[in-house]
Amino acid sequence: MTEVFTGNFTQQEPIPDAAIEAAVRVMRSGRLHRYNVAEGEPGEVALLEQEFARAMGVKYCLAVASGGYALGCALRALGVGPGDKVLTNAFTLAPVPGAIASVGAVPVFVGVTEDLVIDLDDLAAKADQADVLMLSHMRGHLADMDRLMEICDAHGIRVVEDCAHTMGARWRGRLSGTDGVIGCYSTQTYKHLNSGEGGFLVSNDPQAMARAIMLSGSYMLYDRHLAGPDPEVFEGIRYNTPNVSGRMDHLRAAILRPQLRDLATQCERWNDRYRAVEDGLRDTPGLTVVERPAEEYYVGSSIQFLLLDWAPARVQEVLRRCAARGVELKWFGGAEPTGFTSRYDSWRYAPSQPMPATDRVLAGLIDMRLPLTFSLDDCRLIARIIRAEVGAVFQAETV
Repeated sequence: MTEVFTGNFTQQEPIPDAAIEAAVRVMRSGRLHRYNVAEGEPGEVALLEQEFARAMGVKYCLAVASGGYALGCALRALGVGPGDKVLTNAFTLAPVPGAIASVGAVPVFVGVTEDLVIDLDDLAAKADQADVLMLSHMRGHLADMDRLMEICDAHGIRVVEDCAHTMGARWRGRLSGTDGVIGCYSTQTYKHLNSGEGGFLVSNDPQAMARAIMLSGSYMLYDRHLAGPDPEVFEGIRYNTPNVSGRMDHLRAAILRPQLRDLATQCERWNDRYRAVEDGLRDTPGLTVVERPAEEYYVGSSIQFLLLDWAPARVQEVLRRCAARGVELKWFGGAEPTGFTSRYDSWRYAPSQPMPATDRVLAGLIDMRLPLTFSLDDCRLIARIIRAEVGAVFQAETV
């Protein structure tokens, strides 16, 4: 009998009871705006920022309305403006070049390797073209951060880390988001903490964080930030930093605080599911498993594999056959963007040149979510289905 998976690839776990109770308390208070607090009360947002800074091991944290806002705010805080060039991954999602375009800057795309990380040789070759790198840890894959920072430090490049898929991940023990000058995170529903929308910036740079806080719409209430720089840092910037409001509210912060306390446990649960699928896919003819380096502690909330050098029609046949058995796969090699899946040459507002090595990787790149609503048995079943359908198409072509 042919196995069929009946789970839902977009169904996340419910919000924890403690978070629901905290959200109800905020709603009953009527004080949802982050600066609308009672006398002597820090408020949910300020407490969340303090707790997230502590969890990430940094001095400063700002909670904002979305991960995309965090990226744009980080660029503004570093003084990036119209006409400036910003290095970034060719393999990323639309909010990254969108953030660059939102400040009038121009992306300079850097290639991707078969390990699905930024091509450090290509980065070194293009390092003289910009003084900011918006580094996307796309789909949770960490590059060699030691070599990357050596390249950037040697060329005076400031690094903004897009950690939407790496909250809790580490490179040689260092938390993702703490190597660059600013780390940005998302709390959109499909990320590692879920408030529907939301995000964070973290930094150890007081000037950059002070500008980010002013940009986020603090008015002159920056002294209410428990994880912000000292008030005197704001004196030199508060009159000439525009308000580009993007604050987080108390309701979302209340939902996130209990989840943050469970982040390490949740990361391990994702990795259990990732390994179950990965083990099931190993040694599948025609399929390349993306090997993870020993220096990386990843968070496997999604998994990727490669069908390198397959004709598009064959890839589409794998997707069709898997979908017929309930397994939803995304493909980065399609000629047109679909849903959340797009690539560097899809963004026509951003100039690009052909990148043959990167195009080869993207043409064979398959992506799949791994929500925590899947059991380990579910993950093993999904792997069996993918293995069978990839094998069937590969064998048919070989014959």
